Amino acid sequence: MQIQIATMDDIEILSEHEKHIPRRELENCVRQGRVYMALDGGAFVGWLRYNLFWDLVPFMNMLYMLDGCRGKGYGHTLVAQWESDMRAQGYDVVMTSTASDEYAQHFYNKLGYKTIGGFTLKDDPYEIILSKVL
Repeated sequence: MQIQIATMDDIEILSEHEKHIPRRELENCVRQGRVYMALDGGAFVGWLRYNLFWDLVPFMNMLYMLDGCRGKGYGHTLVAQWESDMRAQGYDVVMTSTASDEYAQHFYNKLGYKTIGGFTLKDDPYEIILSKVL
């Protein structure tokens, strides 16, 4: 598996799959170097997108593996690389969140993330906030 920071050359493949944010916001994230791409043999298998919570703490907004690419260790490897990069940039804590009705909470717990709170927005499921000390 290869991990690379997305560039504007990757916008088409990313926007084909990234349906959680508008394309213009995806372009902003790519320009800021805040999108990691996972490739296997050159084939796109998923991505990680982050921002800074309170402009201070790296917050993983999206970790997504394409159908057929889950359960193969890509997500674990992608998160580990991101955490390593955040540590190298001087951060000592990272955060993420997931809906309480999604399996992702168990995935993050296995990676050492701890629940630190949550909230409910509208009629959506409870959103769990997690953090990890690097």
